[in-house]
Amino acid sequence: MTIDKGIFIRNIYYMLTYAFQELKQNNYEEIAGEEFDEIHDLFAEILVRGISYQLKQGLHKEYISCHGSLSTLKGKLDINGTINNLMRKQQKIDCEYDELSENNKFNQILKTTVQFLLKHPNVKSDRKASLKRLMLFFSNVEVIDILTINWTTMRFDRNCKTYQMLLYVCYFILDGMLMTTEKGTYKMRDFSDEHMCRLYEKFVLEYYRKHYPELKAKATQIDWNIDKEQSTSSILPIMRTDITLTFKERTLIIDTKYYSKSMQCQFDKRTIHSNNLYQIHSYVMNYDVNHTGNVDGMLLYAKTEEDITPDGQTTFRDGNIIYYRTLDLNQDFENIKKQLDGFLVHSL
Repeated sequence: MTIDKGIFIRNIYYMLTYAFQELKQNNYEEIAGEEFDEIHDLFAEILVRGISYQLKQGLHKEYISCHGSLSTLKGKLDINGTINNLMRKQQKIDCEYDELSENNKFNQILKTTVQFLLKHPNVKSDRKASLKRLMLFFSNVEVIDILTINWTTMRFDRNCKTYQMLLYVCYFILDGMLMTTEKGTYKMRDFSDEHMCRLYEKFVLEYYRKHYPELKAKATQIDWNIDKEQSTSSILPIMRTDITLTFKERTLIIDTKYYSKSMQCQFDKRTIHSNNLYQIHSYVMNYDVNHTGNVDGMLLYAKTEEDITPDGQTTFRDGNIIYYRTLDLNQDFENIKKQLDGFLVHSL
Protein backbone atom coordinates (compact mmCIF):
# COMPACT_ATOMS: atom_id res chain seq x y z
CA MET A 1 0.00 0.00 0.00
CA THR A 2 2.96 2.32 0.36
CA ILE A 3 5.65 3.72 -1.88
CA ASP A 4 8.22 4.79 0.73
CA LYS A 5 8.44 1.97 3.25
CA GLY A 6 10.68 3.95 5.61
CA ILE A 7 8.20 6.81 5.99
CA PHE A 8 5.34 4.36 6.47
CA ILE A 9 7.07 2.45 9.29
CA ARG A 10 8.03 5.68 11.06
CA ASN A 11 4.40 6.79 10.86
CA ILE A 12 3.26 3.52 12.41
CA TYR A 13 5.30 4.53 15.44
CA TYR A 14 3.64 7.95 15.51
CA MET A 15 0.23 6.31 15.20
CA LEU A 16 1.09 4.07 18.13
CA THR A 17 2.05 7.13 20.21
CA TYR A 18 -1.49 8.44 19.81
CA ALA A 19 -3.07 5.07 20.46
CA PHE A 20 -0.90 4.68 23.57
CA GLN A 21 0.19 7.93 25.20
CA GLU A 22 2.85 6.16 27.28
CA LEU A 23 5.00 5.91 24.14
CA LYS A 24 5.60 9.64 24.58
CA GLN A 25 7.00 9.03 28.04
CA ASN A 26 10.02 7.37 29.60
CA ASN A 27 12.67 6.23 27.09
CA TYR A 28 10.39 5.63 24.09
CA GLU A 29 10.85 9.09 22.56
CA GLU A 30 14.28 8.26 21.14
CA ILE A 31 12.66 5.73 18.80
CA ALA A 32 11.22 8.57 16.70
CA GLY A 33 14.73 9.57 15.61
CA GLU A 34 15.72 6.10 14.42
CA GLU A 35 15.28 4.60 10.96
CA PHE A 36 13.45 1.30 10.59
CA ASP A 37 13.25 -0.67 7.36
CA GLU A 38 11.10 -3.45 8.79
CA ILE A 39 8.01 -3.27 10.97
CA HIS A 40 9.11 -6.15 13.20
CA ASP A 41 12.40 -4.39 13.88
CA LEU A 42 10.37 -1.41 15.13
CA PHE A 43 8.27 -3.67 17.33
CA ALA A 44 11.42 -5.30 18.70
CA GLU A 45 12.81 -1.90 19.71
CA ILE A 46 9.53 -0.93 21.39
CA LEU A 47 9.61 -4.18 23.38
CA VAL A 48 13.27 -3.67 24.32
CA ARG A 49 12.47 -0.29 25.83
CA GLY A 50 9.12 -1.31 27.25
CA ILE A 51 10.36 -4.47 28.96
CA SER A 52 13.42 -2.61 30.29
CA TYR A 53 11.12 -0.05 31.88
CA GLN A 54 8.84 -2.78 33.21
CA LEU A 55 11.77 -4.55 34.87
CA LYS A 56 12.63 -1.34 36.73
CA GLN A 57 9.03 -1.15 37.95
CA GLY A 58 8.96 -4.87 38.71
CA LEU A 59 7.33 -7.66 36.72
CA HIS A 60 3.64 -8.17 37.34
CA LYS A 61 2.89 -10.97 39.79
CA GLU A 62 -0.28 -12.97 40.35
CA TYR A 63 -1.28 -15.76 42.68
CA ILE A 64 -1.14 -19.15 40.97
CA SER A 65 -2.18 -22.57 42.28
CA CYS A 66 0.73 -24.79 43.29
CA HIS A 67 1.07 -28.36 44.51
CA GLY A 68 4.09 -29.81 46.24
CA SER A 69 5.57 -31.87 49.06
CA LEU A 70 6.75 -29.61 51.89
CA SER A 71 8.30 -29.99 55.33
CA THR A 72 5.52 -27.93 56.94
CA LEU A 73 1.87 -27.43 56.14
CA LYS A 74 1.11 -24.66 53.66
CA GLY A 75 -2.36 -24.00 52.31
CA LYS A 76 -4.58 -27.09 52.06
CA LEU A 77 -3.50 -30.57 53.04
CA ASP A 78 -3.56 -33.17 50.26
CA ILE A 79 -4.30 -36.32 52.29
CA ASN A 80 -3.81 -38.83 49.47
CA GLY A 81 -0.50 -37.31 48.47
CA THR A 82 0.69 -37.23 52.08
CA ILE A 83 -0.22 -40.92 52.58
CA ASN A 84 1.74 -41.80 49.44
CA ASN A 85 4.74 -39.92 50.84
CA LEU A 86 4.52 -41.87 54.11
CA MET A 87 4.31 -45.15 52.21
CA ARG A 88 7.52 -44.15 50.42
CA LYS A 89 9.00 -43.27 53.83
CA GLN A 90 9.21 -39.60 52.92
CA GLN A 91 8.62 -37.22 55.82
CA LYS A 92 6.84 -34.68 53.62
CA ILE A 93 3.37 -33.16 53.62
CA ASP A 94 1.57 -32.82 50.29
CA CYS A 95 0.00 -29.36 50.06
CA GLU A 96 -2.10 -27.31 47.67
CA TYR A 97 -1.39 -23.60 48.02
CA ASP A 98 -1.37 -20.26 46.19
CA GLU A 99 1.91 -18.53 45.47
CA LEU A 100 2.66 -15.06 44.15
CA SER A 101 4.44 -15.67 40.86
CA GLU A 102 5.82 -13.91 37.78
CA ASN A 103 4.71 -16.90 35.70
CA ASN A 104 1.37 -15.40 34.62
CA LYS A 105 -0.24 -14.75 31.23
CA PHE A 106 1.10 -11.19 30.90
CA ASN A 107 4.75 -12.18 31.27
CA GLN A 108 4.22 -15.42 29.36
CA ILE A 109 2.94 -13.49 26.35
CA LEU A 110 5.90 -11.11 26.52
CA LYS A 111 8.40 -13.97 26.64
CA THR A 112 6.63 -15.90 23.88
CA THR A 113 6.64 -12.82 21.63
CA VAL A 114 10.32 -12.17 22.25
CA GLN A 115 11.14 -15.79 21.38
CA PHE A 116 9.48 -15.35 17.99
CA LEU A 117 11.25 -12.06 17.33
CA LEU A 118 14.59 -13.67 18.12
CA LYS A 119 13.96 -16.05 15.21
CA HIS A 120 12.70 -13.39 12.82
CA PRO A 121 15.14 -12.54 9.99
CA ASN A 122 14.06 -8.87 9.81
CA VAL A 123 15.05 -8.02 13.39
CA LYS A 124 18.58 -6.63 13.60
CA SER A 125 21.21 -8.54 15.54
CA ASP A 126 21.86 -5.78 18.10
CA ARG A 127 18.18 -5.70 19.02
CA LYS A 128 18.12 -9.48 19.29
CA ALA A 129 21.08 -9.26 21.67
CA SER A 130 19.19 -6.73 23.81
CA LEU A 131 16.12 -8.96 23.89
CA LYS A 132 18.22 -11.97 24.92
CA ARG A 133 19.69 -10.03 27.85
CA LEU A 134 16.23 -9.03 29.02
CA MET A 135 15.03 -12.64 28.91
CA LEU A 136 17.53 -13.52 31.65
CA PHE A 137 15.03 -11.90 34.03
CA PHE A 138 12.24 -14.15 32.71
CA SER A 139 13.85 -17.45 33.73
CA ASN A 140 10.83 -18.36 35.89
CA VAL A 141 8.35 -17.53 33.11
CA GLU A 142 7.12 -20.18 30.69
CA VAL A 143 6.72 -19.89 26.92
CA ILE A 144 3.15 -20.70 25.90
CA ASP A 145 1.35 -21.87 22.76
CA ILE A 146 -0.04 -18.80 21.00
CA LEU A 147 -3.19 -20.71 20.07
CA THR A 148 -4.11 -20.85 23.77
CA ILE A 149 -4.07 -17.06 24.20
CA ASN A 150 -7.55 -15.59 24.54
CA TRP A 151 -6.97 -11.93 23.71
CA THR A 152 -10.59 -10.95 24.32
CA THR A 153 -10.39 -11.82 28.02
CA MET A 154 -7.42 -9.55 28.74
CA ARG A 155 -8.20 -7.09 31.52
CA PHE A 156 -5.84 -4.42 32.79
CA ASP A 157 -6.24 -3.05 36.30
CA ARG A 158 -4.01 -0.43 37.86
CA ASN A 159 -1.47 -3.09 38.88
CA CYS A 160 -0.81 -4.14 35.28
CA LYS A 161 -1.88 -1.06 33.28
CA THR A 162 1.67 -0.58 32.00
CA TYR A 163 1.39 -3.89 30.17
CA GLN A 164 -1.48 -2.76 27.94
CA MET A 165 0.59 -1.16 25.19
CA LEU A 166 3.21 -3.93 25.28
CA LEU A 167 0.60 -6.65 24.91
CA TYR A 168 -1.05 -4.69 22.10
CA VAL A 169 2.26 -4.87 20.22
CA CYS A 170 2.52 -8.56 21.13
CA TYR A 171 -0.94 -9.11 19.67
CA PHE A 172 0.13 -7.49 16.40
CA ILE A 173 3.12 -9.83 16.23
CA LEU A 174 1.63 -13.10 17.44
CA ASP A 175 -1.62 -12.71 15.52
CA GLY A 176 0.54 -12.52 12.39
CA MET A 177 1.72 -16.09 12.85
CA LEU A 178 0.73 -19.00 10.65
CA MET A 179 0.98 -22.65 11.63
CA THR A 180 2.77 -24.62 8.93
CA THR A 181 1.33 -28.02 8.06
CA GLU A 182 4.69 -29.68 7.49
CA LYS A 183 6.71 -29.34 10.68
CA GLY A 184 4.17 -27.86 13.05
CA THR A 185 6.27 -24.74 13.59
CA TYR A 186 5.21 -21.12 13.38
CA LYS A 187 6.05 -18.83 10.52
CA MET A 188 5.85 -15.04 10.56
CA ARG A 189 3.78 -13.41 7.86
CA ASP A 190 3.71 -9.77 6.82
CA PHE A 191 2.04 -7.07 8.89
CA SER A 192 -1.49 -7.37 7.56
CA ASP A 193 -4.17 -4.89 6.54
CA GLU A 194 -6.33 -6.26 9.36
CA HIS A 195 -3.75 -5.19 11.95
CA MET A 196 -3.33 -1.78 10.35
CA CYS A 197 -7.09 -1.33 10.20
CA ARG A 198 -7.35 -1.60 13.98
CA LEU A 199 -4.41 0.71 14.58
CA TYR A 200 -5.67 3.20 11.98
CA GLU A 201 -9.07 3.39 13.68
CA LYS A 202 -7.58 3.87 17.15
CA PHE A 203 -5.09 6.45 15.88
CA VAL A 204 -7.75 8.68 14.27
CA LEU A 205 -9.95 8.44 17.37
CA GLU A 206 -7.14 9.37 19.75
CA TYR A 207 -5.89 12.15 17.45
CA TYR A 208 -9.22 13.96 17.54
CA ARG A 209 -9.64 13.20 21.24
CA LYS A 210 -6.29 14.82 22.01
CA HIS A 211 -6.32 17.84 19.68
CA TYR A 212 -10.06 18.57 19.68
CA PRO A 213 -11.35 17.82 23.19
CA GLU A 214 -14.35 20.07 22.55
CA LEU A 215 -15.60 17.55 19.95
CA LYS A 216 -15.90 14.79 22.59
CA ALA A 217 -14.47 12.10 20.30
CA LYS A 218 -15.63 8.60 21.21
CA ALA A 219 -16.94 5.34 19.80
CA THR A 220 -20.73 5.28 20.10
CA GLN A 221 -23.37 2.59 19.98
CA ILE A 222 -26.36 3.68 17.89
CA ASP A 223 -29.88 2.48 18.58
CA TRP A 224 -32.02 1.35 15.68
CA ASN A 225 -34.68 3.94 14.86
CA ILE A 226 -37.51 1.42 14.90
CA ASP A 227 -40.78 0.68 16.64
CA LYS A 228 -39.40 -1.73 19.22
CA GLU A 229 -42.82 -3.04 20.18
CA GLN A 230 -43.51 -4.07 16.60
CA SER A 231 -39.98 -5.27 15.77
CA THR A 232 -37.80 -8.27 16.58
CA SER A 233 -34.91 -6.10 17.70
CA SER A 234 -32.98 -8.95 19.33
CA ILE A 235 -31.80 -10.26 15.95
CA LEU A 236 -30.59 -6.89 14.66
CA PRO A 237 -26.81 -6.32 14.61
CA ILE A 238 -25.23 -3.79 16.96
CA MET A 239 -24.31 -0.50 15.31
CA ARG A 240 -21.10 0.86 16.82
CA THR A 241 -19.24 3.75 15.26
CA ASP A 242 -15.47 4.00 14.97
CA ILE A 243 -15.51 7.70 15.86
CA THR A 244 -18.31 10.10 16.75
CA LEU A 245 -17.57 13.85 16.97
CA THR A 246 -20.11 16.27 18.42
CA PHE A 247 -20.05 20.07 18.40
CA LYS A 248 -23.12 21.96 19.63
CA GLU A 249 -26.05 20.55 17.62
CA ARG A 250 -23.97 18.92 14.90
CA THR A 251 -22.56 15.39 14.83
CA LEU A 252 -20.03 13.76 12.51
CA ILE A 253 -19.75 9.97 12.41
CA ILE A 254 -16.44 8.72 10.98
CA ASP A 255 -15.94 5.19 9.73
CA THR A 256 -12.26 4.42 9.05
CA LYS A 257 -11.33 2.03 6.26
CA TYR A 258 -7.95 0.45 5.58
CA TYR A 259 -8.00 -1.67 2.43
CA SER A 260 -5.47 -2.66 -0.20
CA LYS A 261 -8.02 -1.26 -2.68
CA SER A 262 -10.22 1.57 -1.48
CA MET A 263 -12.67 1.45 -4.41
CA GLN A 264 -14.55 -1.28 -6.23
CA CYS A 265 -14.72 -1.67 -9.99
CA GLN A 266 -17.96 -2.57 -11.74
CA PHE A 267 -18.45 -2.35 -15.49
CA ASP A 268 -15.16 -0.42 -15.81
CA LYS A 269 -16.41 2.17 -13.33
CA ARG A 270 -14.73 2.80 -9.96
CA THR A 271 -17.15 3.39 -7.10
CA ILE A 272 -17.27 3.44 -3.31
CA HIS A 273 -17.57 -0.04 -1.78
CA SER A 274 -21.30 -0.70 -1.53
CA ASN A 275 -21.14 -2.19 1.98
CA ASN A 276 -19.18 0.83 3.25
CA LEU A 277 -21.77 3.26 1.93
CA TYR A 278 -24.73 1.25 3.23
CA GLN A 279 -23.09 1.03 6.65
CA ILE A 280 -22.33 4.74 7.11
CA HIS A 281 -25.74 5.66 5.66
CA SER A 282 -27.41 3.40 8.22
CA TYR A 283 -25.39 4.97 11.04
CA VAL A 284 -26.33 8.50 10.02
CA MET A 285 -30.03 7.89 9.41
CA ASN A 286 -30.57 5.91 12.61
CA TYR A 287 -28.64 8.48 14.67
CA ASP A 288 -30.60 11.40 13.20
CA VAL A 289 -33.89 10.23 14.69
CA ASN A 290 -35.76 13.49 14.07
CA HIS A 291 -34.44 14.02 10.51
CA THR A 292 -32.80 17.32 11.45
CA GLY A 293 -30.00 17.04 8.91
CA ASN A 294 -27.50 17.82 11.68
CA VAL A 295 -25.85 14.40 11.54
CA ASP A 296 -23.25 13.73 8.84
CA GLY A 297 -21.02 10.78 8.05
CA MET A 298 -17.54 10.30 6.68
CA LEU A 299 -15.83 7.30 5.12
CA LEU A 300 -12.15 7.90 5.84
CA TYR A 301 -9.95 5.66 3.70
CA ALA A 302 -6.21 5.15 4.00
CA LYS A 303 -4.62 6.11 0.68
CA THR A 304 -3.53 3.32 -1.64
CA GLU A 305 -1.48 3.34 -4.83
CA GLU A 306 -4.64 3.46 -6.95
CA ASP A 307 -4.93 6.29 -9.47
CA ILE A 308 -8.42 7.19 -8.27
CA THR A 309 -9.10 7.44 -4.53
CA PRO A 310 -12.30 8.45 -2.69
CA ASP A 311 -12.82 12.21 -2.50
CA GLY A 312 -16.27 13.76 -2.61
CA GLN A 313 -19.60 13.89 -0.86
CA THR A 314 -23.26 12.97 -1.17
CA THR A 315 -26.03 15.22 0.18
CA PHE A 316 -29.38 13.65 1.05
CA ARG A 317 -32.77 15.36 0.96
CA ASP A 318 -32.91 15.85 4.75
CA GLY A 319 -29.61 17.73 4.56
CA ASN A 320 -27.39 14.92 5.86
CA ILE A 321 -24.03 14.69 4.09
CA ILE A 322 -21.77 11.68 3.68
CA TYR A 323 -18.17 12.64 2.90
CA TYR A 324 -15.60 10.42 1.20
CA ARG A 325 -12.06 11.30 2.18
CA THR A 326 -8.61 9.75 1.82
CA LEU A 327 -5.75 10.07 4.31
CA ASP A 328 -2.24 9.61 2.92
CA LEU A 329 -0.18 7.77 5.55
CA ASN A 330 2.87 7.68 3.30
CA GLN A 331 3.99 11.26 3.89
CA ASP A 332 5.62 13.36 6.57
CA PHE A 333 3.59 13.11 9.76
CA GLU A 334 3.06 16.87 9.96
CA ASN A 335 1.19 16.66 6.66
CA ILE A 336 -0.91 13.80 8.02
CA LYS A 337 -1.93 16.05 10.91
CA LYS A 338 -2.82 18.86 8.49
CA GLN A 339 -5.02 16.48 6.52
CA LEU A 340 -6.84 15.31 9.65
CA ASP A 341 -7.39 18.92 10.70
CA GLY A 342 -8.64 19.81 7.23
CA PHE A 343 -11.28 17.10 7.23
CA LEU A 344 -13.16 19.02 9.93
CA VAL A 345 -13.19 22.42 8.21
CA HIS A 346 -16.49 22.01 6.35
CA SER A 347 -17.93 19.02 8.18
CA LEU A 348 -18.46 20.52 11.66
